[in-house]
Amino acid sequence: MTTALIDLRGVAVGYDGHPVVDGVEVAVEPGGLLVLMGTNGSGKSTLLKTLAGLLAPLTGTVSVLGGAAGAHPSSVAYLPQHPGSLDTLPLRVRDVVAMGRFANLGLLGRFRADDHRIVADAMERTGADAFAGRALRELSGGQQQRTHLAQVLARQARVLLLDEPTAGLDAAGRRAVTDAIDAERARGAAVVLATHDLADAEHAAEVILFAHGIVAQGRPAEALTDEHLRTCYGFTERH
Repeated sequence: MTTALIDLRGVAVGYDGHPVVDGVEVAVEPGGLLVLMGTNGSGKSTLLKTLAGLLAPLTGTVSVLGGAAGAHPSSVAYLPQHPGSLDTLPLRVRDVVAMGRFANLGLLGRFRADDHRIVADAMERTGADAFAGRALRELSGGQQQRTHLAQVLARQARVLLLDEPTAGLDAAGRRAVTDAIDAERARGAAVVLATHDLADAEHAAEVILFAHGIVAQGRPAEALTDEHLRTCYGFTERH
């Protein structure tokens, strides 16, 4: 019997006691992909922050890797929608990506050959190797996004929480993100992805569509119908 890496039961999330969304019931197995879609402010980012342990659930139970959210920081990688700026520091791209190994090495750990290999592989998979020696503050928004994603991949975490990782990327960048997610799932990681792009949900195990609550939940073909999308966004396109 497979044990879910993420398990939410009767969960409400929000701020200052006010729920943004409630009644969340979902489990994500190893290799699973849960896609969160919906309007801005509908609860996607709030739910990701709760899974990362940055916010406590208002009600219900949240289990990540068999414990409370935030209890296993070295095994959970979180990419926020707007990563904290490192522009004031003279950091090169390879330095930023290497930070992804810190959670595994500990405070006094030293880089080994395997760590260097993991960092190089993460940069290659996202295309960040093309500007590995450049300062982060010199990069475009899309290049910075690739760098932060490479840092997340370098963690080799069992759970990945990704908030709009394809935002601002060109077609090649979006393809790199899709390939990276596929590779992480293939090694057994569970991925939760917040996105506005229907294409990102195509291979999801489950989709939750939000708009002032849960509009629909299920496999992509079940959740992303024209009717549900109209309820969520007020319009629909051919998909």
